[in-house]
Amino acid sequence: MNLQKTWIICCFFNFLIACAFGLLMRFMFLFPLDFINYSFILHAHSHVAMLGWVYMIIYVLVIHFFIPKEKSRKPIYNRLFWLTELSVIGMMIAFPIQGYALFSIIFSTIHILLSYVFCRLIWKDLPKEKTPSQRLLSASILFMVFSTFGVWCLGPAVTTLGKQSAFYQIAIQFFLHFQFNGWFLLAVLALFLKQFQNKIKKARFKKFCIILIISILLTVTFPISWFVESNVLNWVNIFGVLLQLTAFIYFCKMLQPQINDFKANLSKEAKMVYGLALCSLFLKIGIQLLTIFPNIAEVSHQVRNFVIGFIHLTSLGIITGFLFGILLQNKMLSSDSLSLKIGVRCFIFGYIATEVLLFLQGGFFFFNNGIILGYYQSIFVFSLLLVLGLLLITAAILNKKQESIHS
Repeated sequence: MNLQKTWIICCFFNFLIACAFGLLMRFMFLFPLDFINYSFILHAHSHVAMLGWVYMIIYVLVIHFFIPKEKSRKPIYNRLFWLTELSVIGMMIAFPIQGYALFSIIFSTIHILLSYVFCRLIWKDLPKEKTPSQRLLSASILFMVFSTFGVWCLGPAVTTLGKQSAFYQIAIQFFLHFQFNGWFLLAVLALFLKQFQNKIKKARFKKFCIILIISILLTVTFPISWFVESNVLNWVNIFGVLLQLTAFIYFCKMLQPQINDFKANLSKEAKMVYGLALCSLFLKIGIQLLTIFPNIAEVSHQVRNFVIGFIHLTSLGIITGFLFGILLQNKMLSSDSLSLKIGVRCFIFGYIATEVLLFLQGGFFFFNNGIILGYYQSIFVFSLLLVLGLLLITAAILNKKQESIHS
């Protein structure tokens, strides 16, 4: 467990750095810093958040919950973790200095190649019996590999048509869609279902899983429609969004018989973050349902606040919410610690407040009402709460590690 504790600390360190980059961007709206390139920091923030926090903590939890103990202790998993972390540190340093250029591209490429090694290992070491959570995990791993096809198209897109081309933009959106909605979302749902100790009814799960996978494949047409005008794409997206709603109705029905037993053993903090994750999930589904209306679909990607708000809804609300819940439920984060209790509340409040402000300001821009009074100051202060919350949670993990060393 000590090794895993070190891995978890490392993941939280990455998350803290990603949030610090985000805070720096908010700060730059208040006090412009001419010697720092905003778009370089943006690239650093997004890459470290996705590949340093979400990817790495999923790596740790998948090995902990899905790989048999005798196999998970193989040195290859530890070596692979630290090699992947080196590629993340490379991105942390390279992106703020040079943006998308030689070294940042090298480190990003190394990360993708190492992720293929991870996929191969998991595929090989997963137990053969196919429980619902294992099926979902297998699907998430296939989506991870599938998403990287978008990355491999970036080079040809730049050399043939340039960075402003539809081909280049679609390749990026293809990668992001299948990373977030395929790999990340299905992986955290697999980890979540694993907490139900395989009491899920397989018939209901099968419907949920098949419908959800089809909806993920179909809804990639939405970001494609930003660059290619086609009524067919719009109709395919509408069908995909409705299928997604259907999938999560099955999801609720599937969990309903078990949910009271499940909640009974959770700490207050675990209930809070799981509640946050589930509320964010249904809010995401609701927002995607709104894209059925053409005028809303049009502005959804034109108003930058809506885009950032939606990305944070998925990454901080749903994915991080579920991950925090799993860590707390399994005592990988100690809910006895006062530092952790305050940290979790700070993080949740900071997340909700920044989301409300982002969508509210987006609404103001949509109706041409200008900027909310004190918007940049407020969002910076609430972003500070996110960083403070993470600092307190990390301090709690470090304290627990120190205690276990001394005991």
